[in-house]
This record gives sequence, structure tokens and C-alpha cells, in this order.
Amino acid sequence: MTIDEPDDSAPLDHVLVLAPYRRDAEYLRQLLGEYEIQVEICSSTETVDGFLAAAPGVLVATHEALTPPVLEAVAAHLGRQPAWSEMPVVVLLDRTSQTARVRSELARVWPRARQLFYQRPVTPVELISGVQSALLVRLRQRDVRDHLAREVELRRELNHRVKNILASVTSIFEMTRRGGESLEKFSEDFRGRLGALAKVHSAVFHAADEAVSLAEIVDLTFEPYRLPGKKRVITDGPAVLLTRDAGTTLALCLHELATNAIKYGALSTPHGQVSFLWEVSETSPAELSISWLEKGGPEVAEPTRTGYGTRYLRSALMSVFGQKPLIVFGPEGLRCEVRGPLSRMAADDPSGA
Repeated sequence: MTIDEPDDSAPLDHVLVLAPYRRDAEYLRQLLGEYEIQVEICSSTETVDGFLAAAPGVLVATHEALTPPVLEAVAAHLGRQPAWSEMPVVVLLDRTSQTARVRSELARVWPRARQLFYQRPVTPVELISGVQSALLVRLRQRDVRDHLAREVELRRELNHRVKNILASVTSIFEMTRRGGESLEKFSEDFRGRLGALAKVHSAVFHAADEAVSLAEIVDLTFEPYRLPGKKRVITDGPAVLLTRDAGTTLALCLHELATNAIKYGALSTPHGQVSFLWEVSETSPAELSISWLEKGGPEVAEPTRTGYGTRYLRSALMSVFGQKPLIVFGPEGLRCEVRGPLSRMAADDPSGA
């Protein structure tokens, strides 16, 4: 990160102190530290940019610290703030300071700062109360920031999911059309496959049981893509009961893989084939391993950039298995494998019996 790039992930929970003279800085560190407030001290105007880049929650500055370079550096930092941010600045004035003139000048050079002024000597209780209130304001701003970030991510995910659903519907239509013997038969098969697609979405987002069968998740996910007399989707594995959270996440991962296969991989061609196999080791502790393999589709090349789907797979599978998945874009087709302790994802009966 450079000073031109504010850290939008910073906790905003510490106080930056600018107090170059006497023992003001150490006094403030000790006073605020008694109330478990984290303090950083900048003792040189040459380093103020770096301290500001760390995104302090509150700036506390004595009147003596407000030199032209500091005023300029703080003004630049405030100007780089995102729309949700308004860094509070606590200014400690001398009794001889021209308070009205100082307030007016700082309001001009720092228009995007919540400014609090205290005439020294200020009582510790009054100063602590002001700093804590300023930090509370800052943490509320952080909540707004995090809410906005979640909203953006949710919109991205919704857009991605809608595109995937539309791609699934299109693929199901094409698969059904190729095997349709009559309009009536086509309509019946197409309606049935759309119904199966709806079932897997309901199972994923509205699961009510605390335990879900891995085999059931697999069947619901791949039912829309199975064709009579053709083994396009091969699945096999022992009975395993997963927790609802693990089952839901795994169902989303399988849907992601299936959608990718029908858009770009083996299921995008009439003769492509995918297999999804899972095993439970006989070791102690037992491990669950899953394997997704595509073949017979178009030649695959390593993507030039990592898409949302791949990022989601890596993150989601890591959260379920506790291990990074192996995702290989081999020429013959996509391969995805991962294994991890069954205890991380199994319901009360890990054997599924």
C-alpha cells in the first residue's frame, strides 16, 4: 500500500498522537493506555504520511504540532478518504492560542474532519471521554464500510448465481432438445429437468435438517444433467451424513462445477463426461476425499485470470475440508480434488449408517 491508497480493511481502532514538545506524547500514551486505547506516536513531520497511511481511528494533535507540513499531510489524507470516512481530529490548544482563528483555519484546510478542541490544561476524564466518543464514531463508520463491502460482494455473487442459473437452463434446454422425439416429449422432459434444478436450489438454500446425505446432494445436483441411456455424469461413493452447513457448501461447490462444465467444459459437448467420486479412508482419524474429473469436452487451457467461480471453490472447499483443493486445468479437462478430516464436516454419525 502507498500513501495514495487508503487501507479500506484497516480496523480504525487506534489513536495517532502528534505532540512534538515536552512529554506530552508519553503522557497521552500512558493516559489512553490506562483505558486500553492503542496509541501510535509520530515524533517527526517527515514520517507523518506513513502513520496516516495506517488509517488511525482518531488523530490527537497538540497546537505545537500543527506545522504547515503536518497540515498539508493531514489534508491530503483526509482528501483520500472514501465517502463513508470522516476521521475525527482532537486538537489540544494552549491557553494563549487564538481559539477562534485556529478553529476557522483548520475548518478551511481540513473540511473532511470531525474536529474537537480542548483548552489545556484539560482534565483526564474530559479528554478520555472525548477520545472514546471519537473512536466510537469511527467504529460506527467502520461498520458502514463493512456493510457496504458486504453489499457489493452480495451483488457480485447474486449476479454470478443468476448467470449460472441461466447457463444451466440453456444447457438443459439444448440437452433436452437434442433428445426430443416430439414436442410433447420435449416439453415433459424439459419441465422435469427444470423441476430437478429447482429441487437442488431448494435443498441448498432451505435445508431444514441438521444432517444431509452426501449421496442425496449429489443426486439432486446432477439429476437435471442426466440423459436416458447416456452416462454423462458418473457418481459413486459410500453413505456419508454431513452437517447442514457442510452439505450446503458442498452442494454449492458441485453446482459451481456442473455449471462450469456446461458452459465451458465436458457437458458443453454431446459426448463429454464428468465423474464425481468420494471416499472415506479407513485410517484414524477418518478422512473424506472428493474428486471431480472431466473428459471428452473441448481442450482446456489455464485461464489468464482467476474468475469468481474458481475463487469461490477454493475458499468454500478450504472452509469445509480445512485443506486447499487441487484445481488443475489440464488439456483433457478440469480436475478438482480435496481431502480433509471427516470430523470437520460429518454429522453425529460419521459413517452415515
